[in-house]
Amino acid sequence: MPLDPRLNPYRVPPSRPPQRRRTLLALLAIPVLGALATSLILTTTAGAEQVDTAGVVQAEAWTAQSGARTENTSDAGGGKNAGWLADGDWMRYDNVDLGGPGSLTASVRVAAASRAGGTIELRAGARDGELLASYPVGYTGGWQNWTTRTAVSATRLTGPQTLFLLLKSPQAGDFVNVNWLQFKRTPTAVLPGSPTAAPVSNVVDPERQKADTAAFFARRPAPVTNNPVKVPEFHATCTVSHHGPDDPIVFPGLPGASHDHTFLGNRSTNAASTAESLYAAGTTCTPAQDHSAYWIPTLYQNGKVVDPKEVTVYYGSRLKDPSRTQPFPFGLRMISGDAKNQSDTPDKQGNHFWCAGVGGETGRTAGGEYPVCARTAELVRQITFPDCWDGVHLDTPDHKAHMADGDHTGACPASHPVPIPSVSFVIAYPLNTDTNGITLASGNGFSMHADFFNAWEPDALAQRVRDCLDQGYKCNAQGTF
Repeated sequence: MPLDPRLNPYRVPPSRPPQRRRTLLALLAIPVLGALATSLILTTTAGAEQVDTAGVVQAEAWTAQSGARTENTSDAGGGKNAGWLADGDWMRYDNVDLGGPGSLTASVRVAAASRAGGTIELRAGARDGELLASYPVGYTGGWQNWTTRTAVSATRLTGPQTLFLLLKSPQAGDFVNVNWLQFKRTPTAVLPGSPTAAPVSNVVDPERQKADTAAFFARRPAPVTNNPVKVPEFHATCTVSHHGPDDPIVFPGLPGASHDHTFLGNRSTNAASTAESLYAAGTTCTPAQDHSAYWIPTLYQNGKVVDPKEVTVYYGSRLKDPSRTQPFPFGLRMISGDAKNQSDTPDKQGNHFWCAGVGGETGRTAGGEYPVCARTAELVRQITFPDCWDGVHLDTPDHKAHMADGDHTGACPASHPVPIPSVSFVIAYPLNTDTNGITLASGNGFSMHADFFNAWEPDALAQRVRDCLDQGYKCNAQGTF
């Protein structure tokens, strides 16, 4: 008789199929030492992480549960995991210390051989209590192929709390294992190299901004080597981190209020994200010093998600003289494009999908909305942000008024006098000869737009702007010539 395909070398089948336990196991109350710290989980590859144990709660250290079993695990950070978890199961943890004020990042370590997927909810006080975080769970490659799901919670709860993990899935069978949870509180404090802590308003301190600008231009640029191309530019290469109906710029603090977005770069981006929480989280981008959040509306073909194969985020200047370009202020937020735009109007970014590669465009889709590409080409979209800032606001109500493009002279207008890097996404989708049936979560192709939330490590950003943009030369992802 063949083995259950869900089994792996670490899950030995018992002589009889285990009977799922649906009754409450009232176990000895175990005080959970959840003292929080600003330490990070350093992600390498699945099953090979270095885990700082501060704030870690082992999944098997429940006070009570329904439907959970324990088994040995090969994963880092714990000898056992809670397994055989299915829709309706739950685990309770008492006396988990959420720490003091500040941004709360909650992570859960999961593995799944089931392709049905589901959701893990983290709630406080009761099974129907305050939702602290929600984690989508899909196939990870096996019951011992571990990955970390992270969310930033908007909760104001502090100190010891009773927490519940609730398991939800559209199917009745087991869908996930859990090894541990980790809680990390980022206190409100000055971030290294940044003008302030996470901004408490959308207006910068003018005196501090003036001092930071002077310090930046006093920085000596690196000598130019290797005969680089004479183009003011550096870049980051990013992959998809996750999806979700959140938008921390347009709908901050309102989870689920947006159309679905494809998030790039920062792994923690959600409705509760702040500059501070982004700074504390990891990224899918190279270089790793770019903790910024980037997002675009999710693209579908015939109702199925199509993720970009790769996204290059270019930082450059389109001004006549880029030498006075300076870094974005920490926490700057902006949008390019218009999600409400459903027609090709001249004053909007509109639909600028094109075909990159040998053969290029070979035709148009039936309605003419999208190009059809040669087999040797692929569907690409480029979205470009302004490169002039008003010098005052980190954001404005329309998320655009604090930004502007250079004027007819090739310089920043008087209303937006500060030259900053122009951000440009180049998004490559794995689509070519069949581009029929494409839609965006925001509507048709004319609604394409992009969001940027700056959380670069300040010194790494300053080095690239000073060496590459100000001197007018092309640098690589590491910021060197």
